[in-house]
Amino acid sequence: MTKTGSTRSPGAVLFDIDGTLVDSSYLHISAWLHALRAVGHPVDAWRIHRGQGMGSSELLAALLGEVSDEVSLQAKQHHSERYRQSSELLRAFDGARDLVAEVAQRGVIVVLATSAAPEELELLRSVLGIEDAVAEITAAQDVEAAKPEPDLIQVALQQAGVTADRAVYVGDTVWDVKACGKAGVACVGVLSGGVSAAELIEAGAVAVYEDCRALLRELDTSPLAALWS
Repeated sequence: MTKTGSTRSPGAVLFDIDGTLVDSSYLHISAWLHALRAVGHPVDAWRIHRGQGMGSSELLAALLGEVSDEVSLQAKQHHSERYRQSSELLRAFDGARDLVAEVAQRGVIVVLATSAAPEELELLRSVLGIEDAVAEITAAQDVEAAKPEPDLIQVALQQAGVTADRAVYVGDTVWDVKACGKAGVACVGVLSGGVSAAELIEAGAVAVYEDCRALLRELDTSPLAALWS
């Protein structure tokens, strides 16, 4: 808990959603796999997985290189439709809701910072059901460039009203970590997105936990605790 008489401003924990709080990464991979095949540009599933955490435009550029705006738009539409069709499989990871609630109870500002498109964000919010604990939400429509660029992190900091040294981001991909590095924000990684601890640490994560439940168990000894200790 925050020390009595402390004059420091409240810190902020910025949470990624896909692959961090919600078990959705592999639904995205499946949706992109079908979408890219539908537009005549099939891509191996492992390559799609390696790009998880990027914004959709950044992901398509990494996978396909130069393609027409029409192909890109069609791929995004196919992805959105396929993802929506499989949305009944979305679920919050064990411990995710409790983790967010515990962070909020410690007097820290909670921000959801995600590259999700508006319609996907609505699905994720309905699955999570943590609105009471969340102070702000930053998403794809709020920035010009998605991860791995730092825009999303910087807007989240502005919304929370904190400086980079008073924030910690929790994410599951190297793109989360790289975006945080550019924004000067410490990033704690979780393995629930299917990226190894070694890769997250190499990218710059300050600590890695198996999942939200593991982070919750060690919350008061984790890097997040510096925000309220």
